[in-house]
Amino acid sequence: MNNCSFKKYSLNLHGKLVEIDRPWVMGILNATPDSFFSESRVMEEGAIAQRARAMVVEGADILDIGAYSTRPGAEEVTPVEEMKRLDMAVKAVRGSVGDDVILSVDTFRADVARHCVEELGVDIINDISGGDLDTEMYSTVAQLQVPYIVMHTRGTPATMQQFTNYDGDVAAVVLEELARKIDTLHQMGVNDVIADPGFGFAKTVEQNYRLLSCLEVFHALEVPLLVGVSRKSMIQKVLNCTAQEALNGTTVINTIAMMKGAHIIRVHDVKAAVEARNLVSFTNRNS
Repeated sequence: MNNCSFKKYSLNLHGKLVEIDRPWVMGILNATPDSFFSESRVMEEGAIAQRARAMVVEGADILDIGAYSTRPGAEEVTPVEEMKRLDMAVKAVRGSVGDDVILSVDTFRADVARHCVEELGVDIINDISGGDLDTEMYSTVAQLQVPYIVMHTRGTPATMQQFTNYDGDVAAVVLEELARKIDTLHQMGVNDVIADPGFGFAKTVEQNYRLLSCLEVFHALEVPLLVGVSRKSMIQKVLNCTAQEALNGTTVINTIAMMKGAHIIRVHDVKAAVEARNLVSFTNRNS
């Protein structure tokens, strides 16, 4: 495997420029009762605070807080309930680890995004729909002037696996669709965009590995690249294992992604990801 040189980027976090000078590890905090990996679910304030502290101690650069499971078949969550869960979770995290750790919120709703930034001081919005599920999201993020993670998917979490037919090479199509969205975001005044190819979202197992095999092409977008494969079915189906058994496979794929220049790795297991990152970085320094 050819090492991909790591391209540095800066993000504007509430007026403070922060440089991504090595791969960042984003720890997943799910304030939900039904996320696909049961051990990631934390619904009680004390448990959320404890999990956040543990992730920071293990080396997380970002904590990503979600309150709406996007796994197929997950129950609908009203905006009021989503906001209520996020209020509790973000306050618990800030009370536990302070303001030093970067916080992102995983939401596709513009009103929820606005509330989290303006009322809770969240730093980054992570939108699994890439703006498709709320037409106000792009203008809202432009007004808020926070970094925005635009993920590639099609349909909704309930219907996405019906939309895996791509006209041509899946990597080329995903790249083109992300490029169009990033161009629109820049034109609307969103300066800091992070691209996520959307592993597991509207892709077959084979399509996911095609994206991984040529991940370097996404650097043409000239924005930081996020990879989220943690314990997903693309690992389970190849290794014939459960989500609980998929940590080793996750680490392997995260290592491949970082060797190909990924900037952010979104994970349930921070310690394993940090160790993989440190070994990749050491390897690249001595190559």
